[in-house]
Amino acid sequence: MTRGISDLVTEQRLPGLDDLDMLPTIDLVRRMSEQDSLVPAAVAGQSEQIAAAVDAVSARLRQGGRLIYLGAGTAGRIGMLDASECGPTFGTTPSEVFALIAGGPSAFTVAVEGAEDSAALAVADLTAVEVSAADAVVGISASGRTPYAVGGVRHARAAGALTVGVACNAGSALGAAADLAIEVVVGPEFLTGSTRLKAGTAQKLVCNMISTLTMVRLGRTHGNLMTHLVASNEKLWARAQDMVSSITGLPDTEVAPALRAADGSVPAAVIMLLTGADPAEARAALERTSGNLREALRSFA
Repeated sequence: MTRGISDLVTEQRLPGLDDLDMLPTIDLVRRMSEQDSLVPAAVAGQSEQIAAAVDAVSARLRQGGRLIYLGAGTAGRIGMLDASECGPTFGTTPSEVFALIAGGPSAFTVAVEGAEDSAALAVADLTAVEVSAADAVVGISASGRTPYAVGGVRHARAAGALTVGVACNAGSALGAAADLAIEVVVGPEFLTGSTRLKAGTAQKLVCNMISTLTMVRLGRTHGNLMTHLVASNEKLWARAQDMVSSITGLPDTEVAPALRAADGSVPAAVIMLLTGADPAEARAALERTSGNLREALRSFA
């Protein structure tokens, strides 16, 4: 075991579970659930730090920058999962929000454990995507000491990018390397050292907040409606139609034709129905306001 790792909270042994493998299944479920229930409060304890990260990331993206997640193993997979959902949910492109994982994209499904030990690999990955001062880089590591994440954040910060470190140990090297530190201390894991459990859940919640609330700040939602979703299947088309009806108060008989004319764009369909604009005018208004529906509607007043 690497020197110093046993001092980490995430590597400590949870007391009272020496007979874990001998317990009835129902007791296993209850005890694991007890541990999982501790995570939301730990995340809430970092609310101010998360809010600061959201505002800072939003500022970079508002100026045309990118949100780049960076991590190894479970942390890298969480970044990839969050980034991949931003397209269908908020209409971002793969070049606007994406993730880098130690060992490359194939490491999402097949572990490349040794890759996490290389800071140079992170530097190479960030160099390949031409990280710059325009970007926001979120490094993720349960231990807060993974060389790939720490080295990548240091390189990104030196390049002028905004950097955020998400870890599950206080006073982490990752937090120290980043402009902003989010350190969610969830305590020892149900299975000692298995940071895909509570630590992974905490990291997922933090990434959910960073991406979702950044998109709220950028006007990619209207109230709590994800108006910029990509209606790429029957379910999502029905959801888009429901959103247009909810915002405009108009029946499906009026909403459906407008949504088709707007090529499935909820904001464009809403503008068309509420202002009488044609599809081209609606799209132009959204382009002028960077997709913000409220601002686009005000421009017709």
